[in-house]
Amino acid sequence: MSKSFLLLFFKKEDLHFGSAHGNQRGIVFAAAAGLAGFFTYFAMYAFRKPFASATFADVPGWHFALDYKIALILAQVLGYALSKFIGVKVIAEIHASRRAAAIIGLIFLSWLALVGFALIPAPWNVLTMFLNGLPLGMIWGLVFGFMEGRRVSEVLASMMCASFIVSSGAVKSVGLWLIDSWHVSPFWMPAVIGLLFMPLLLVSVWVLSRLPPPDARDEIARVRRMPMSSRERAAFLADYGPGLFLIVFAYILLTAFRDYRDNFAAEIWAALGHGGQAAIFSASELPVAVIALVGMAAIIAIHDNCRALMVIHGMMAGGCAVLGLATLAFQWHVISPLMWMILAGTGLYVAYNPVNAVLFDRLVAVSGRTANAGFLIYVADSSGYMGSVVLLLWRNLVQASMNWLQFFIEGAYVTSVLGGLATTLAALYFYRRSAPEAAHTAMAKSRLYL
Repeated sequence: MSKSFLLLFFKKEDLHFGSAHGNQRGIVFAAAAGLAGFFTYFAMYAFRKPFASATFADVPGWHFALDYKIALILAQVLGYALSKFIGVKVIAEIHASRRAAAIIGLIFLSWLALVGFALIPAPWNVLTMFLNGLPLGMIWGLVFGFMEGRRVSEVLASMMCASFIVSSGAVKSVGLWLIDSWHVSPFWMPAVIGLLFMPLLLVSVWVLSRLPPPDARDEIARVRRMPMSSRERAAFLADYGPGLFLIVFAYILLTAFRDYRDNFAAEIWAALGHGGQAAIFSASELPVAVIALVGMAAIIAIHDNCRALMVIHGMMAGGCAVLGLATLAFQWHVISPLMWMILAGTGLYVAYNPVNAVLFDRLVAVSGRTANAGFLIYVADSSGYMGSVVLLLWRNLVQASMNWLQFFIEGAYVTSVLGGLATTLAALYFYRRSAPEAAHTAMAKSRLYL
């Protein structure tokens, strides 16, 4: 394995866009790198989300007022959120050569926690879900480290983002299939699914580890990406504080709503009259993934980083609007439950996905600093998942009498209005802050694409 998998098909110097021949090779590179990122994160979801497909009713040993499934989700989200806070430092500082080993090691630890979940009786097995979430929160940043800072980063990032849209529904469908068709215990089902997806994970991470780093043309177009010290991170946050605060606020709403939709999809579908239908998870998510992927990948056509940053904000605000309008149309009986879930999911992910990837990648490029987008993603993510914890507690302690569907509808309206407003204000800030900086380098960078 001393030779890169990619080099079996083309020369290293042709892995990026340039000549006509290089363009063809660059397309192959983008496909190989994007698919490796897609399947790595797809496989990660097999270790995180399958348990959410089970309802866990009347669990022996559980005698608490808090619903058992909510306790599991809360424990995992707390571990995941803590991981995001740790990741602000780890992802910003980790060397590229250590990313692949870190991905494998962290996911293996999460699988051991799933085995513990099956072996340890309730209520103590709730703690294993905290241990399951703790390693997984850093996987996104480690994988995205292979993707950022390239002229094709939007394509690679959109493929990664499509993975967590499709994978969540897919692994839930597999989970229900194992329970219904193979009579696997709901407690063993998550560990079994993790084992089934382990080969896919290993192959995908190996391909990622063989990707060449961004070349000189990538660095000119998107700025060189390097580990950042705590002082450099603090300086970046201070310089762009108001805009980052608005984006993080919107992202908290989007993350909390997305997590609620994801974790309680089985209950929401049951309220809509589609309970127990394993295929409904994938049927509702595949169109969402395609639309969100195409929309975000199209940003690659915008070479000017400042203009791209504004388009990304526009997409996010538009996604928030679609979420609210689709919910209104459903309540007025204009569209079916399935169409509502597809449109609401599309609006949600069109707004949510860019923060995970392209928004901060372009912001770093606009800043002109030698930096990385990973730490910004983790500043937003850590805050977002704390918002998810707060929403879970609010739902169970304050709004316990409200049914799953009504809570989801009200959450959609709040996320749509406040998220859209915050994103619009952030766009105004970044335009005034970034346009002068981008103007000095826009013409020089545009020559790269002639």
